[in-house]
Amino acid sequence: MNRLRLSIYKLGEVFDAYSCLRHSWFPSRPFSFVRNILGIYTAIMILSSLSINLLALVVVSTKVAAVPYEEYILTPNSRTLIPASVYNVNGSVISSEALTAIGGSGSASFGPSSAVTYDFEKNIAGIVSFNVGSIDGDGDKDADQFIGIGFTESSLWINENGCDATADAGIDEALWFPVTSGGYYKSRDTASTSNDDQVNRVWYAGAYTNDMCTIDPTAGNSLVHLGVITSNSTITEPVTWWNNFTVANGTSVLTDGAKRDRLVWPGDIAISGPSVFVSTNDMITIKNSLDSLLVLQNSSGALPYAGIPFTTVLNTWSFTYHLHSLIDIHDYYLFTGDLEYLQQHWGQFKLGMNFSLGFIDETKMANLPKDNPDWLRVGMGGHNIEANSILYYTLNLGTKLSKVLNDSAATASWPGYASGIKTAANTNLWDDTARLYRDNDSLPLTTLHPQDGNAWAIFSGLVNSPSRAIQVSDSLAARWNQYGAPAPEGGGNVVSPFVSGFEIQAHYLAGRADRAVEMIKFMWGDFMLDDPRMTNSTFIEGYSTDGTLHYAPYANDPRVSHAHGWSTGPTSALTFHGAGLLMVTSGAGKTWSVAPNLGGLTDVEAGFETSLGSYAVKIIGESGRLASIDITTPAGTTGSISVPYTNQTAMVSIQRKNGAGVSLTHQIPAGNLTNEKYIIEGVAGGNWTVTITY
Repeated sequence: MNRLRLSIYKLGEVFDAYSCLRHSWFPSRPFSFVRNILGIYTAIMILSSLSINLLALVVVSTKVAAVPYEEYILTPNSRTLIPASVYNVNGSVISSEALTAIGGSGSASFGPSSAVTYDFEKNIAGIVSFNVGSIDGDGDKDADQFIGIGFTESSLWINENGCDATADAGIDEALWFPVTSGGYYKSRDTASTSNDDQVNRVWYAGAYTNDMCTIDPTAGNSLVHLGVITSNSTITEPVTWWNNFTVANGTSVLTDGAKRDRLVWPGDIAISGPSVFVSTNDMITIKNSLDSLLVLQNSSGALPYAGIPFTTVLNTWSFTYHLHSLIDIHDYYLFTGDLEYLQQHWGQFKLGMNFSLGFIDETKMANLPKDNPDWLRVGMGGHNIEANSILYYTLNLGTKLSKVLNDSAATASWPGYASGIKTAANTNLWDDTARLYRDNDSLPLTTLHPQDGNAWAIFSGLVNSPSRAIQVSDSLAARWNQYGAPAPEGGGNVVSPFVSGFEIQAHYLAGRADRAVEMIKFMWGDFMLDDPRMTNSTFIEGYSTDGTLHYAPYANDPRVSHAHGWSTGPTSALTFHGAGLLMVTSGAGKTWSVAPNLGGLTDVEAGFETSLGSYAVKIIGESGRLASIDITTPAGTTGSISVPYTNQTAMVSIQRKNGAGVSLTHQIPAGNLTNEKYIIEGVAGGNWTVTITY
């Protein structure tokens, strides 16, 4: 019997919480491990016809100084990661647990056709390398010795023959290394908190998910069998995979998923981009991602459904994702204040916006082609409520940007188009019985009331009254089950964390912050983090309303991504809406707003930085009401402070933190308990303490 002495010397590179997190990158395939039923992650070592001795199973981060809320940061504080435990052993393995020893000096021996699965406790990424100490046995047979290493994000797909999947059918093959002698082997290179621990974990898991989805641009595209292997393919053997396509310029790019697709999608960035801003502030990566899309705009003004090489393989275009690229331009400017970038791409924005207006018909709504692609929902077409809400929203953003650039004459028609969409949608698509918007107005009238369109109707401001927003919020929440919020437009029993990210914001904007917090806790916390099939560190792409990890758009369950940036909506929502810290119109926070919505939380802290300086709030609540706000904003900025009405008269005092007297005192009468706020305008940047007494 041949025996091989092998040392796994390094198992990839990971990234420390702050400095390295901004500049993080991934190999051609993320070194992603799976969680077992106890909340652990695993990597699989597959050994064929050999015996090995592993000296160390480790992965390589520099130690960072203590930072606030460090206990929630998921990025490792060391670049050397050691497995937490052995998950499973098959065949003849001696001392497999030795490879979990701190220091990475353990040694294990493997016999022929043996396998071991190691736990790493969370989703990680890196480059695999190992040392072979020696091979014991018949030297003539050494050429037949191989070591295979497999990867999976969910414990459902641990497999001694391969990895989880990136294709529409089958599973991905393991990485097989021919081992002929001892030596070194390497794979191809391919701040917000609250008093609620679970809510904090969700916020930081969103930040970590986007870090996992930030890759080296030369290591993109896992869809190497796109258009070749389909859901109808019969696959009996593991299929090849690699990640070596350059998807953007620069040194980093934000993709949709760490495992799959490793492509730039503008719709995903509409959620992941704001969450990146409030967590790592990695706006260079956002810029690189956006550039990779804008360069693909054609002469008509149409922007791509996704970045390269997807659109070169499948010739398809999406109305909504076209608009998301325009929204992404606005958001990048808002977060950075990069006026030069906005000026550079303003012509493209106008061209893209005017191209979109060509879809508006006599109803004053956009009329889309049948089955136009979107986020893999079904039935997108006609006078669709989601598409028209997004168009309405984008028109209003464009009007704001035109004022920044003193180009209002070129966009003079846009407010009129927006007004027409709002009136027509509320007239033709509202279902007063269901208290929701219909998907479209095709006859016979549809019974489909989509999650996406109804969430977007509130988020975009298309709803025509606060009472209608509350009705939509009530009706959406009434459809929840223990696993999440359903998206009936998904073509099956779909839960879409992407669309639910907009629903969270819709509840906040409707004045039901309590609902937003509840949704974050039970859907993202209880299920997407703590279910034993999940990663306990990153957020899944989608799943079924019955709690199975089946996502209706895919026939191949192992294909589902467990680290998907479009599922990180709570991270930005908790900062922008929960803490209420928002930039308003001017880029980089020249004008700001503080409008807390505690939603049952008793204290919240949040902050971010722009080129103008630091923005931070600390909010305290007592007896279900707002009690105080500490505010820090840069000098030279101006903002507003909003305080919710309650059923009691209240007194608001605003004082400089340096004790320089009470600057402002306002009496707030009793008022609406749901969504009305008393707004104090014209507050100068600086350090303030706001006290509310009842």
